[in-house]
Amino acid sequence: MGKTAYILTPRDNPKLFSLVIPIYNEEEVLLLLAARLEELLAKLPCHAEVILVNDGSSDGSIQKLHEISQRDKRFKVLCFARNFGHQIAATAGLDAASGDAVVLMDADLQDPPELIFDMLARFREGYDVVYAQRVKRAGEPLFKRWSAWIFYRLMATLVYKELPLDTGDYRLISRRCLNALLEMRETHRFLRGMVSWVGFPQIAQPFVRPPRAAGETKYPLRKMLKFAWTAAVSFSPAPLRASFLLGFMLIGVGVAYAIYALIRVILGLYLVRGWASLILLNCVIGGALMICIGVLGEYVARIFEEIKGRPLYIVSERYNFDTSEEKP
Repeated sequence: MGKTAYILTPRDNPKLFSLVIPIYNEEEVLLLLAARLEELLAKLPCHAEVILVNDGSSDGSIQKLHEISQRDKRFKVLCFARNFGHQIAATAGLDAASGDAVVLMDADLQDPPELIFDMLARFREGYDVVYAQRVKRAGEPLFKRWSAWIFYRLMATLVYKELPLDTGDYRLISRRCLNALLEMRETHRFLRGMVSWVGFPQIAQPFVRPPRAAGETKYPLRKMLKFAWTAAVSFSPAPLRASFLLGFMLIGVGVAYAIYALIRVILGLYLVRGWASLILLNCVIGGALMICIGVLGEYVARIFEEIKGRPLYIVSERYNFDTSEEKP
């Protein structure tokens, strides 16, 4: 199935532009981030707001965020009652955004704010989503580059084939696309897949990803694997289908072994030593069954969490918000 074709309708710059940034233990980079954003806001061709979502940081991020919001009222801050995770923090910022165009980005300045000018140019051409696509990852070790390369291709192959390669959450989203996205309120969120699923005209904006301005990455290999599993289970039935395929493979192994045993019986080649191979087959089949049951249990657990109907997040404090509290 090919990609949907669209007729683009050129548009003006947004009357209000929103920038959403989740924050988790980014004390070292926040003042650098604020300075870069202030330079950006001074050059934008429209009014703008910056929504900083403190995702239960345990360092001095909250003090820095309060200082930034007191200095510049365009910087709005949401503080969670505890840590809810990056994707939930991003969702809270998108919920609170009022702009006709919204950009979601990370705080570490590996998503260069200056790329927003190119994104706005694509927005004026009529695109509803402009996602930043990395063509090079500067300053990162070989293992990180290769693991990221494998991650994105596995996600596109196993989770959602329309998922853009080498693309994180850094993207511009139009208001009409954002309204459709915010109707999706599932607990386990994979925003980059959800944005692709919503549709609307989308285009890549290539860029060279710079190294972190300060601090350490919040996505080591362990978290990347956990995120990949969340994406696979919450956004795709692929693990269930894989367990189904595994069952068929084991049936094939069992049939092949039965034919082998039957041939030996016909030829009179009886072997008491077959006990070892039987134990091996039982272990393989038993292990595969446990894996399949575990995958099924993971889906059932997520269904259980969804039907509770709990709010996605709880806001404890907010700065520079004059409107009524947004409902998660």
